[in-house]
Amino acid sequence: MLLTPRAKSPAPPRAGATRARRLKAALLASAVSVCLVAASAPPTPLGVGDRLFPHLGNPGYDVAAYDLSFTYAGSNRKPLQAVTTIDAWTTESLERLNLDFAHGEVESVEVDGEPADFATAGEDLVVTPAEPLDEGDWTRITVRHTSDPVYDEKREGGWVRTSDGLAMANQADVAHLVFPCNDHPSDKAMFTIRVSAPDGYTAVANGLQIGVDRARGTTTWTYRTRHPMATELAQVSIGRSTVLHRTGPHELPLRDVVPTEHRETLEPWLEKTPAHIAWMEEKVGRYPFETYGLLMADASTGFELETQTLSLFERGLFTEPAYPKWYVESIMVHELAHQWFGDSVTPRTWSDLWLNEGHATWYEALYAEETADRPIEARMKAAYGASDRWRASGGPPAAPKEPRPGSKISIFRPNVYDGAALVLFALRQEIGHRAFERLERTWVTVHKDGTAGTADFVDLASDISGRDLGGFFQDWLYAEKTPPMPGHPDWKSAAPTGTRK
Repeated sequence: MLLTPRAKSPAPPRAGATRARRLKAALLASAVSVCLVAASAPPTPLGVGDRLFPHLGNPGYDVAAYDLSFTYAGSNRKPLQAVTTIDAWTTESLERLNLDFAHGEVESVEVDGEPADFATAGEDLVVTPAEPLDEGDWTRITVRHTSDPVYDEKREGGWVRTSDGLAMANQADVAHLVFPCNDHPSDKAMFTIRVSAPDGYTAVANGLQIGVDRARGTTTWTYRTRHPMATELAQVSIGRSTVLHRTGPHELPLRDVVPTEHRETLEPWLEKTPAHIAWMEEKVGRYPFETYGLLMADASTGFELETQTLSLFERGLFTEPAYPKWYVESIMVHELAHQWFGDSVTPRTWSDLWLNEGHATWYEALYAEETADRPIEARMKAAYGASDRWRASGGPPAAPKEPRPGSKISIFRPNVYDGAALVLFALRQEIGHRAFERLERTWVTVHKDGTAGTADFVDLASDISGRDLGGFFQDWLYAEKTPPMPGHPDWKSAAPTGTRK
């Protein structure tokens, strides 16, 4: 995610199968142990113990695949009829299992084809199957429900209402406002997404299109991912849209989704994507997914979002004349970089967010340096000057403060954008350019399609550099004050307001 500045200023924003169970082991070990629950006991919300979102996700099972079906009636203010089917392995014996789901009416639930009892608890849908599930069982949960695109003012939603339909923005913790799921990035899964809409609308979702069916004034599109995906990266676009196709490096299929009436205006930006992908591949290796493209939504969100294989952008980013062309391109590269950092390699916990946003900001800035004569060192020096203030207000990069009440996306603060990119700059200063570039390529190769955390990055950096970098990272990622910058002892960081330094 990259927060977009609302003021009309050219300045950059101050901030941007079977699943392997071992990917979740570290997180689940920290969660509260779950015991068998007697059927008569009241349902309770659970979580996997994430420090920032303790009730997000659920222990006891590992999702392998989602099958989502949405029926859109032609109004973005009316609930969509939906069916969510989840295939999962149980990782412990369960008399009940919890799904994250908090906005929509549940009509029925089945477990392995048999009706199941269900109740709500907090933001959980608690399901009681007819028979308990044993550890290691393969199970299928089917939920028939509505998916409501209208939200209370106090709750940021997953559906985004556009001028002509809907798009999706589920980061950080709102996929479960759209569909029942295990809504934590540590549990990635394959997705099949079906969308039915009246003729005249076009639907696009993550992955590749595998079918289109037309009958009695309705069209149903089906898309499927070829790589696992976190729930927060799901994307569905429904609108009076045009899908533009082109080819990227090594015959990579690209598709962009734009409001039909703005197609010609937006095309000059869209045609830049193949070169952006080629640039990123030179830096970190081959693009990790089956397709890519931009979804240019006619909506005002205040951010851009790296939804997997189809990044979400506000159309206004490309039509506002106050934004310089180099800046807009760097934002395009920011979301593209996320396909490697955040989407392919997904954070194990939300405290590992700096690995996503820091890297996306790093390549955003590096692209601006190489193509628009915007020195990255100048940007990092400015970030260093503000770093102590960022740490005081938002926490160190790898230990961000909890989100503000009523604003879950407030974890996206400057400390995880330029503040985290500053850590990467310091690391490159410390270990040298060659080792740093090798680290970047190795990171996205070793952890492709998986989840990884801060400790994994520290260990890999230490291995590649040939020395223990634990102390270096402890200071840069967790300290209250910003350490001295290697090679730049003259750089100073301003003291937080109301303090002395």
